Amino acid sequence: MNINRTTIEQAHERIKPYIHRTPVLTSQSIDDVAGCHVFFKCENFQKVGAFKARGAMNAALSLTEEQLTKGVATHSSGNHAQALARAAKILGVKAYIVMPRTAPEIKKRGVRGYGGEIFECEPTLEARETMLSEVIKKTGATEIHPFNNYEVIAGQATAAVELFEEIKNLDVIMAPVGGGGLLSGTGLAAAYFSPATKVIAGEPEGSDDAYRSMKSGKIEQAQSQTIADGLLTTLGDKTFPIIHELVSEVITSSDAQIIDAMRLVWERMKIIIEPSCAVPLASLLKEKERFKDKRVGIILSGGNVDLERALKLMARK
Repeated sequence: MNINRTTIEQAHERIKPYIHRTPVLTSQSIDDVAGCHVFFKCENFQKVGAFKARGAMNAALSLTEEQLTKGVATHSSGNHAQALARAAKILGVKAYIVMPRTAPEIKKRGVRGYGGEIFECEPTLEARETMLSEVIKKTGATEIHPFNNYEVIAGQATAAVELFEEIKNLDVIMAPVGGGGLLSGTGLAAAYFSPATKVIAGEPEGSDDAYRSMKSGKIEQAQSQTIADGLLTTLGDKTFPIIHELVSEVITSSDAQIIDAMRLVWERMKIIIEPSCAVPLASLLKEKERFKDKRVGIILSGGNVDLERALKLMARK
């Protein structure tokens, strides 16, 4: 499938009745710290508390009636799981969600709250894929992958489209990268709607497979040593070629820098973001001289925080 400007515009129209057009917020105090002008696209205010509502809804709405009768299925550590369960509830169909047993409880509660049926597995990609295969074989449900799906990518692109519509002449747009659905969508949105804007990703040092993949030109395997649990995923064969072509670079940051960035947003903007969401700001602050006086858009990807865990991390800092 070729995702072009029309594909993204159609996805945007398709999902508009089911999502929020999230606000773009600024903070003078964060601008002062960063030395540049930062515009935050607040997907932490999105349905299910994350940008994932966009891609899951677009993918579900793209299925045939026959496919929908047997339900939808996926594996996810949390935000896509909730987003797909919500989409299924809206469409009146079943959602079968494979989740690692270590997934944050807040995200499991969210899935159940939307009527999704959870199948827990060990926290490895192999275990997730194996169990999902068994669930699909048993139910006949259609898989909607968290990121390696063109309808999902087109849906995620709409967040950046809205940002470009509202804030003109951005020098840079930044997004976090895990599996690459949001980042590849952001790259496509920039290419079609704001081609002068450079696309830069933020990634945790402890799971820097996208950084290494950009260097090697092939998909490298993910590690799993970071508090940014939403980014513990390897790039897909659909997301990586888009990222490799359209993303300028990946900047990594440490867990300590991620916590500092999360704390900064909590304290200065009075909004809640999750660790994965703080990664682009952490990357910007790490190398802020490069962004001096520039206009930078950052997609705040989600706000589904395991509060007890987050407070412990901040206290430890």
